[in-house]
Amino acid sequence: MKMMRVFLICFLCGFCVYGVWYVWFSAVSGPFTVKGGDVVYEGYRGYLVEPDARKSAYPGVVMIHEWWGLNDYIKDMAHVLAREGYRVLAVDLFGTVATTTEQARAQVAALDIKKTQDNLSAAVTYLRASGSLKVASLGWRFGGGQSFNLAVSGVPVDATIIYYGTVVPHIDMLSKIRAPILGIFGELDGVISTTTVRAYHNALVSLNKPRKTIMYPGVGNTFANSSSSDFAQKEATHAWGVTLNFLDHYLRGGPDVALLMPLE
Repeated sequence: MKMMRVFLICFLCGFCVYGVWYVWFSAVSGPFTVKGGDVVYEGYRGYLVEPDARKSAYPGVVMIHEWWGLNDYIKDMAHVLAREGYRVLAVDLFGTVATTTEQARAQVAALDIKKTQDNLSAAVTYLRASGSLKVASLGWRFGGGQSFNLAVSGVPVDATIIYYGTVVPHIDMLSKIRAPILGIFGELDGVISTTTVRAYHNALVSLNKPRKTIMYPGVGNTFANSSSSDFAQKEATHAWGVTLNFLDHYLRGGPDVALLMPLE
């Protein structure tokens, strides 16, 4: 009987999380019908999602997963973004998917930095060569840090988006950024401090780099992940709207209309 109650509680909790996840995905999905599947580019594997109707040169986005790897959640997010009219290549930097923090930590520790840089560069090249005139990068947490690394690597991207990823507030490094950069952070993040984010932002200001930095109060890491127990729907929805506006503005020339909470 006790085991049955535990099972029921776990089932209901899981159903509630799935329900929030499904409702949020449904609310933020765009109008395009898309198709997705595995793809190989320069020897690397990823997951490509793009609109069915190839009537124009859709912009591309290199999507970079969290430390869990290229799991179903990231693939779902690739579908969500592609429905807005983008070709989304979700890269696979590990080749495996972690289900525990120990496994995830081990994946990150074993990461080959040079191979990772080559993978991301190849993903940008693949999207351009297959029809996308402009390409951005977008990543969450571990992937946010990799999106930042791509921005300072010299690989030509047209926009960079970082969701609570590690950033470095060093002038010499930030001076290498050649494209507009959007940073989205949570005030209660236990890893990336508000001091670091402000120093990073101020350095971008001093360099006159096109940037937008948002610090959401009262939320921590993974607040934008609808499959996480830390999910904050109001802030995540706002952040996603800012993300879509940023991409539309810099990849398609749309108006810059996002309501922001900058650090200036």
